[in-house]
Amino acid sequence: MHLAELKDYERELYNFHLRMVIAAVVALLAFGALLARFVYLQVLQHDYYQTKAEDNRISIVPIAPNRGLIVDRNGIVLAGNDSGYTLEIAPDKTPDLERTIDQLSKLVEIQPKDRSRFERLLAETRSADSLPIRTRLSDAEVARVAANRYRFPGVEIKARLFRDYPLGETASHVLGYTGRITERDQERLEALGVSANYRGTDVIGKSGIEASYQEDLHGNAGFEQVEIDAAGRAIRTLTRTAAHPGDDVALTIDTGLQQVAEAAFGDRRGALVALEPATGAVLALVSQPGFDPNLFVDGIDPQSWDALNNSPDHPLNNRAIAGLYPPGSTLKPYLALAALELGKRTPKSSIVDPGYFMFGGRRFRDDRPGGHGVVNLYKSLVESCDTYYYMLSNDLGIDAIAQFLAPFGFGSRTGIDLDGEASGVLPSPEWKAKRFRSPEQKKWYPGETISVGIGQGYNAYTPIQLALALATLANGGVMYRPRLVDHIDNTRTGERRYEEPQLVRRIPLHEANVAFIKHAMEGVNRDPEGTGARAFAGAQYTSAGKTGTAQVISIKQNEKYEEKNVAERLRDHSLYVVFAPVESPKIALAVVVENGGFGARAAAPIARAVLDYYLLGKAPARKGVKEDDSSQAGD
Repeated sequence: MHLAELKDYERELYNFHLRMVIAAVVALLAFGALLARFVYLQVLQHDYYQTKAEDNRISIVPIAPNRGLIVDRNGIVLAGNDSGYTLEIAPDKTPDLERTIDQLSKLVEIQPKDRSRFERLLAETRSADSLPIRTRLSDAEVARVAANRYRFPGVEIKARLFRDYPLGETASHVLGYTGRITERDQERLEALGVSANYRGTDVIGKSGIEASYQEDLHGNAGFEQVEIDAAGRAIRTLTRTAAHPGDDVALTIDTGLQQVAEAAFGDRRGALVALEPATGAVLALVSQPGFDPNLFVDGIDPQSWDALNNSPDHPLNNRAIAGLYPPGSTLKPYLALAALELGKRTPKSSIVDPGYFMFGGRRFRDDRPGGHGVVNLYKSLVESCDTYYYMLSNDLGIDAIAQFLAPFGFGSRTGIDLDGEASGVLPSPEWKAKRFRSPEQKKWYPGETISVGIGQGYNAYTPIQLALALATLANGGVMYRPRLVDHIDNTRTGERRYEEPQLVRRIPLHEANVAFIKHAMEGVNRDPEGTGARAFAGAQYTSAGKTGTAQVISIKQNEKYEEKNVAERLRDHSLYVVFAPVESPKIALAVVVENGGFGARAAAPIARAVLDYYLLGKAPARKGVKEDDSSQAGD
């Protein structure tokens, strides 16, 4: 029995030693694996994990550049920058947006419009680091949020530069506005290969000069290396590469002239464009009503957006470059010049005007019942005789009319440095064949030429086209591209880059013929029978103009137009074009007053106020220019 027990003991001891050996081997293998892993991580992968550690410790923060200024020709700031604090939320770092906003509203005032704007930005903006829930915080609000910052993950107070338009609505369609970068904007920036330069930038030019000179105004982004803690908060700045501010853009606009022109419209809708004939510089560009671009700076709230976007007056539409209007009788000087250049008329060519022109069994009526009597070319312009131009357009034919008008810029974009310009319509058989579908609609009828001859029918031009054509006529056929920018100042180097006048074309015209047309247009404002004489009575300078009245609705052949019986928005448009002084034109302008009636009544007084200010320094005493109710009926 004793020997058996001894044998079992020896076996157990053997098994124990075996297990110890196995355990030792396993331990050695485990420690070997750990050592191998340690060598792999600490030696072979040292550089990789060191970089990862640095990435966790150091954050690269982009620095948005300061946006360049926009000033007028006299250095008056039209678009600048204003500093302030914003309360921003990073959607990706905030677990419960609604609850966070509710809690923040107990610290600072957050109105429903602030929430609506935040929701709109959240829907429109792609991959934004943070979005503002409140802007322009007071010092007290900043202090309250800072003291409670630990309670709100993903919430930051940031110092921002806000775009500021100190003159409000003045030149709003020239300046345009800025807005948050949307997904569409981001896609466009990526397509242009400049998205990297917009890291950290929240806003971009949306319209006007802000959009067309975006790259100049934006500048170059910088960055800084910031050491952060485990919660992602900045501890200290390690290195910094400064951002380069955007360039300052100086316009050709005269702010005083712009304000006088805008005020002259009062509450009326319309547009005005004033050009310098010798250079193409835009002196004033008005589209009424305007808007306040400051509304868009913080991200426009839905209520304000709806008010602007759904207004029947369409304040966001730039009528000066995109509004299309029949030119009415403002087209007659070019028809008269075409008649002289093509040998269809001489200055002494006369007709007897019975007050109408019969063509194809249809009576085309003149504006004066009983007619103008004996009318030569000079009188046809001074008194704006429709019958004369009914006959003239029939003799010229639509092809000759279209070919003569095209070089003056009718029916084509002027190339002004603003986006959104419309091309207009210069009617011709070729245009009509492309415009319509059915064979009957494609056909050009001779009666349509008669209407084209007095600026009606299919004619549709922008105010800037009317101003450019007039400036070209005043300049003897020499056309310069309209431009709004005079020069750009590089804020880093101090270098100034001028936007030189760009010659578009020289129209070959006989000097004597141009002189005759100018003389007749001077008679429009000076001759006792001139349609613009009352508006320019007592002017201390010479001027050459032409009134125009453009129909909005068609009047049946046997009906008489009675303005008082027509709804206000269906009444005729009032137009006026003028340049001055006649002997050495310094300014050429076109005015359109929507539904303003006779051209001499609404548009001509506005033109007079603008010329008085520009040439004499006289400003109107009050807002709005009184209509000339005493003007004779007609253009």
